[in-house]
Amino acid sequence: MTSESNQVRPYQWVESYADYLYAYTIARISDEEQAKDLVQETFLAALEKADKFEGKSSERTWLTAILRNKIVDVYRKKSSGLINADVNKAEQEQADFFSSYDGHWNSEHVPKEFGIEDHDPLVSKEFNQILQKCMQKLPALWMSVFTMKHMDNETTDIICAELKLTAANFWVIIHRTKLNLRACLQKHWI
Repeated sequence: MTSESNQVRPYQWVESYADYLYAYTIARISDEEQAKDLVQETFLAALEKADKFEGKSSERTWLTAILRNKIVDVYRKKSSGLINADVNKAEQEQADFFSSYDGHWNSEHVPKEFGIEDHDPLVSKEFNQILQKCMQKLPALWMSVFTMKHMDNETTDIICAELKLTAANFWVIIHRTKLNLRACLQKHWI
C-alpha cells in the first residue's frame, strides 16, 4: 500500500461501520442473529483480504460490497431449499384478489390508499416495521428477489444470474410478491 488513502483501518471498523452494516443487513435479512453474524463475517473476510484493498472506494463501500455478497449467498441458500408449500400458501393468500372470469380485481380487494403520503417520521417508522413483518412472511426466494430489485436496485439480469432464475420466472415472482405484500399491508396497515 503506497498511500494513506488505500490503507485499511480494521481497528476502527466496529466503531465506524458496525451500526450501518447491521442496519443494511437487517433491512434485507430480517433475522437479528443472522444479521449480526453476517456483519462479523464481513469484518473477518475484509481482514483476510485487507492487502487486496486498493483504495478505489471508501472502506465503508468496500465493506458493504463484501457484506452484499454474503447476503446474496444467504439468498441463494434459502432459495435453493425453497419449499413449494411456502409458495402454495402465498399464492392461496392472493387467489381471491382477481375474478376468474375476467381477471379484474374483485371489488373487496381493489387497491386502497396506504396513507403513507404523509412525511411524518413516526408514521414512516411504523409503516417500515409492518413492511418488514410482511416481508418475513414471504417465501425465501420471493423476499430475495424483491429485496435485490427494490432495495438494492439490482438489474433483472444480475438477479437472474445470482439466483439462477429465468427472466419469465423473475417477473412472475415480482408480481406475486407485490400482490402478497399489498395484501399483507392492507390487512395490517390500513
